[in-house]
Amino acid sequence: MTELKGRWALITGASRGIGRFAALFMAEQGVNLVLHSRNAEHCKAVLDEVRALGAEAYSVQAELSDLSQVEAMCAEIDRKGTPIDIILNNAGLQIAYRSEYLKTPAEDYEISFRINTTAPMMICYHFLPSMEKRGFGRIVNTTSGIDLDPQQAGYSASKAALDKVTKDLGSKYQGTDITLNLADPGWCRTDLGGPQAPNAPESAIPGVVVGAFVSDKKSGRIFSAQSFAGMSLEEAVAKAESQASPY
Repeated sequence: MTELKGRWALITGASRGIGRFAALFMAEQGVNLVLHSRNAEHCKAVLDEVRALGAEAYSVQAELSDLSQVEAMCAEIDRKGTPIDIILNNAGLQIAYRSEYLKTPAEDYEISFRINTTAPMMICYHFLPSMEKRGFGRIVNTTSGIDLDPQQAGYSASKAALDKVTKDLGSKYQGTDITLNLADPGWCRTDLGGPQAPNAPESAIPGVVVGAFVSDKKSGRIFSAQSFAGMSLEEAVAKAESQASPY
């Protein structure tokens, strides 16, 4: 298992839900944190929580549908001299549920792809060169298991695209100490998942972060978080490392 104490992680969508639980868990492991939300003020409570756990931390803001804001956020992190070793691209948007799916508007795809595919990949591209220089990096992009559901076409297509580009990019780092994997939280009771979801958001821990702790130098896997629910971190890492890479 990889020791991450003292390293810096960027977590998008960190102010609430699964992002907040991920931030608290990483702080408990001694990881320092850059916490993103659309408005930095939204992270005030979780900042206090992770600092109380001993982590160094600060917040940044960006509307992920606006790529100029994403670029500005990354540039701010660079100016602060923060060496981002871990990226948890947790933030996402479920644009709508279209019961009349044959009337799905083009905007569903455009907005979904900007937030769920393009923005996280731009963050990856920005920080990967510095990870290469240091010889270490962990990227976990959050995906979705939604399938055969045209009512959510924009969302599911954008997540399928994220799967594809993450796997493709990860192939270039296979066998190195820079890994790119995916995590599927499952259907959780978050603002995105809604109150009818069967799983509590905390059940996604440690599954949504286990990809940051693997040490087997393999990329391109999708870790289904609910299959790790209730496990210790050590148990979760052992199970994750037993999962084959697609290459």
